[in-house]
Amino acid sequence: MSSRNKIKEVMRQKAYKPLTFKELSALFSLKDKRGMKGLQGLLDDMEESGEIIKTRYQRYGLPEKMNLLVGTLQGHTNGFGFVLPDDPGEEDVFIPAGALQGGLHGDRVVARIHGSRGRSREGEVIRILKRANEQLVGKYETSKHFGFVVPDDKRISLDIFIPRGAAKGAKTGDKVVAHITRWPEARRNPEGKVVEVLGPANAPGVDNLSIIKKYDLPEDFPPEVSTQLPTLPDSVQPDDLTGRRDLRHLLTITIDGEDAKDLDDAVSLEMNKKGNFLLGVHIADVAHYVREGSPLDREALERGTSVYLADRVIPMFPTELSNDLCSLNPHMDRLTQSVVMELSPEGQVVGHEFSESVIKIDERMTYTAVRGILEGEEPGLKKRYAHLVDLLQRMARLARLLRRRRMDRGAIDFNFPEVKVLLDPDGKPREIKRMERSIAEEIIEEFMLACNETVAAHFHGQKIPFLYRIHERPLGEKMLAFRDFIHNLGYIIPGNPKKIDTHHLQKLLREATGKKEEKVINTIMLRTLQQARYSEAHAGHFGLAAENYAHFTSPIRRYPDLVIHRIFKESLTGGPDKKQQKKLQKRLPDIARHTSQRERRAMEAERESVDYKKIQFMEDRTGEVFPGIINGVTSFGFFVELDNTVEGLVHVSTLEDDYYRFIQEKYLLKGERSGRTFGIGDEVEVKLIRANKEELQVDFQLVNGPLAGDD
Repeated sequence: MSSRNKIKEVMRQKAYKPLTFKELSALFSLKDKRGMKGLQGLLDDMEESGEIIKTRYQRYGLPEKMNLLVGTLQGHTNGFGFVLPDDPGEEDVFIPAGALQGGLHGDRVVARIHGSRGRSREGEVIRILKRANEQLVGKYETSKHFGFVVPDDKRISLDIFIPRGAAKGAKTGDKVVAHITRWPEARRNPEGKVVEVLGPANAPGVDNLSIIKKYDLPEDFPPEVSTQLPTLPDSVQPDDLTGRRDLRHLLTITIDGEDAKDLDDAVSLEMNKKGNFLLGVHIADVAHYVREGSPLDREALERGTSVYLADRVIPMFPTELSNDLCSLNPHMDRLTQSVVMELSPEGQVVGHEFSESVIKIDERMTYTAVRGILEGEEPGLKKRYAHLVDLLQRMARLARLLRRRRMDRGAIDFNFPEVKVLLDPDGKPREIKRMERSIAEEIIEEFMLACNETVAAHFHGQKIPFLYRIHERPLGEKMLAFRDFIHNLGYIIPGNPKKIDTHHLQKLLREATGKKEEKVINTIMLRTLQQARYSEAHAGHFGLAAENYAHFTSPIRRYPDLVIHRIFKESLTGGPDKKQQKKLQKRLPDIARHTSQRERRAMEAERESVDYKKIQFMEDRTGEVFPGIINGVTSFGFFVELDNTVEGLVHVSTLEDDYYRFIQEKYLLKGERSGRTFGIGDEVEVKLIRANKEELQVDFQLVNGPLAGDD
């Protein structure tokens, strides 16, 4: 029987033209009913996934040979959209509002490419392969004879029509979950019914419940997982130690945030007789307890990752594992997978040793405490942790060496402050806190990066099927647009932007450090780069300037790490064998695709959760005046970021002293009579006019800003 790859290989041939099923059967010499049925099933599966296309004349071919493209539709509030291709090396395709053919944000679609629109390709949706959401979350509005739901996701620009009797008692202003019963068509909105009323939009807890429903995040573990939990031990058993390396004698610590409960990485550091560092990274051995194919494993794969919302964690594993049995809690025996790296005095990894191990954490350290010991003037802390001061100072020295080596090879280091919204017991935000990165965070970051690179390089060298974390080079057209953008701000990228070197991007970020345009350059550069993802293919990591990279260090909260732990475990006993390798080769592409999608879902939900709480924090401050910096300029106004990272719009219609014209090449608004300008990085004072958490929108009014001629 023909395989997927064989079918695509035949279709890629230059002489191939779309064939019917009968012609393909003859091509593959299939005459018996069983073989022909198998081929038909395979063709149906490939058509459903978008790997091949069946034309209206019942002929099969590859989309790229038919001027077609398969990808995910990304909607826009103004009604148009873009198709993001499955192939990350392809440019996006612009889809005008009238060419969506009923497609909604998130749908997998086939698009026909018509030509170019400026630097962007333009096309139309011709087929919808898979709908993203049969249910949508939004605010219910009612009229005399019917109702409608306005989706929370503004990238879905169509309201959902709700016929009389299908509202399930929802009232105007309620947040609801609507099930779509009829998909949109030309000039016709989707139709649906309310299946769940979440409550009034402003009621406590409805905000994050709406996000959970919107992103289809799991709320509870299924019964089969609850049934499996009691079969697990509540502590390390004597039999568990058989064949393990006993590292309980090592001075070993964890370093995490104060509120962290799922502690999956620990570190140790010694010096050997040669004067080299012996860095130990010890990761919770989740694979020992979670067997492949078990209910716990199946649910973890489905979830893909833990999700950290502003007011709660939706864990990949139940807390009995994530916060207890697998968590590296202090003064308790814990099973781990250990990577001990030997590093030269210059910070180069010159050797490594892998093992299944047992450790005992000496201290559970926090970033705050480590920062205080290494950078602060707190004698009390140094006295309390006197037995760790030398260890932490060695760790700091090694971390700086590792960071310097990364920077020398061209790793890109963005300067974005981490923000944490502190909540009161009722879930209402009481403070927005900037979390500054210090040597404490740097120690863990550099040690985990070194470990992940070492593991990836080892298995790439062994030519064992593996799950890599890859970050491909930026697309040429996007880099050309970025070059033009920074040129207008007075910066240049030497050479051909399509063949950009990370050293050039790194140099650009250094030049912008401390300048008024620093934030916007960091932001636009990040948007220009491709998204990192999981892949069975070895492709390196552009942003880290790393040939080899994988995620190994967080198996409690990331499923790809658990997959690598199983490969790691097999390798210690001479495996995986040929049968296991064949199984891995078949499964890894699907796991990579699924976990990459789950990661993006988690990131969007987390970002929206924090944004919602930030805007909720501002609600009671209407009328107050704040200092801020302009971080974006458009034809309809400019965006201002406050010190607490809240961002809002000053609409051009509120600038009543003059008529302002948008100068695109300079990203300026300029008054026609006064010459007054508003540009990126300008310091302004603004009054809060409106903070709407439903629309995730903040509106400001200018109080004071740049004077005429400041450009």
